[in-house]
Amino acid sequence: MASLEALQQAADEFVVADLGLVIEPAAQAAAQESLERSGLLLLGETHGVRENPLLIRALLRAFGVSCLALEWPEDLAPVVGVFLATGVLADHWALWWGDGRITAGHLAVLAERAAAGPLELILFDGPIEAGWSWSQRDEAMARRLLGAAPPGTPTVAVAGGYHTPTRPIDLGVPMGAWLARLRPGVRQIQISYGGGYFYNVGPRRFHRSMNPHQPARLHQQDGELFLDLPQAAEAVVPHQPRP
Repeated sequence: MASLEALQQAADEFVVADLGLVIEPAAQAAAQESLERSGLLLLGETHGVRENPLLIRALLRAFGVSCLALEWPEDLAPVVGVFLATGVLADHWALWWGDGRITAGHLAVLAERAAAGPLELILFDGPIEAGWSWSQRDEAMARRLLGAAPPGTPTVAVAGGYHTPTRPIDLGVPMGAWLARLRPGVRQIQISYGGGYFYNVGPRRFHRSMNPHQPARLHQQDGELFLDLPQAAEAVVPHQPRP
C-alpha cells in the first residue's frame, strides 16, 4: 500500500463489523475496575493485524468508552483530525513507517466511532532523545499519555504488546509499568493470536495455537487479562518500497 489514494480507498472499503467478542464476567469486572480506579485500560497488540481495530471498537462499545489513545506519532494528530472531520486524508511522512500500527482498518473504525458520537483521540508516541534507553522512551510515552488524557475520562490505550505490561520485563520498564506507578490499579489486556497473518515491515505469520472457529474471547487467567483472537488476517498497512 504505497499511495495515499490507495490507502484512502482501502479505508473507505473496509467493512466495520461486530466481531462477536465474548467477555467473561470476571474479565468484565476486572477491566471495569481498571477504568474506574485508574481511568485507563491498556490493550497490547501485535501490529499489522486486520482485526485489531475491530477489537478496539468492541472494547470501546462494551465499556462505554469514548476516549482512545494510540501508539501513533503525535505529529499525525492534525492529519487525523482533518480526516475525521472531512473524510479526506492528507499525506504525512509518519503514515508510511510500515510497522503495522497504522492500518486502513484503524482509519475506518476511527471514522465510524467519530460519526457514532464524541470521540476523544490521543496519539502518544513522540520524539526520542539521543541516548535514551528503551525504558526511557516508554516512560516518555506514559507521561505523554497521562498529560493528554482528560481528567476523569475513562481511556482505552493501545500499544504494542511489549509496551503494555504493568511490571518490568526483560527489555526494561515498559509504558504499562510506568503508568501503574502513576495510576495504581491500571490493568492490561494482552491479545493472544491463535494463528493467521500480520504485516510488520513485511508479511508475517502466527503459529497455529487455537481452533480458528472459536469466538474471540476476553477472559482472565492467573490474574491476567487475555483477549483470544483465534484467526488473524494481514492488515492493509501503508508503507513505501524499501531499498
